[in-house]
Amino acid sequence: MLLSILRIAAAYMFMLHGSAKLFALPHIEMFDGLQIFSLYGIAGILEFFGGILLLLGLFTRPVAFVLSGQTAVAYFITHTEPNALLPLLNGGEAAALFSFIFIYIAAAGGGALALDNQFKKTH
Repeated sequence: MLLSILRIAAAYMFMLHGSAKLFALPHIEMFDGLQIFSLYGIAGILEFFGGILLLLGLFTRPVAFVLSGQTAVAYFITHTEPNALLPLLNGGEAAALFSFIFIYIAAAGGGALALDNQFKKTH
C-alpha cells in the first residue's frame, strides 16, 4: 500500500510540472510562450502524460524508467553548474529526488493499487 501512495503522490506532483508547461495550469511566468517542440515542451509532454500513466499505475515500470532518465537529464542540463554535488545549492533537489523515486518505482512496480495488476495473467 505504501508503494502505491508514493507512486500516486509523486505522479501527481510530477504531472503538475507538465500541466504548468503545457496548459499554464498552474500559471508559471517562465513558461509563457513555450514552444511544444522545445526541450521544455517535450519535458512537459513527458511530465504530464507520464504523470497520468503513473498516477493510474499503467505501464508503471517502463514509464517510471523513462521518467527517471528524463529527470536525471534535466538535473544535469539545468542544475549542475557550479555545484553539481549540492542539489540544495543548485536548485536541483526536486529533479534529483524525482529521478530516484522513479527508478525505485521502475524496480519495485506500482504497488497494490496500480491498474497494471488488473492485467496480470492468473495461473
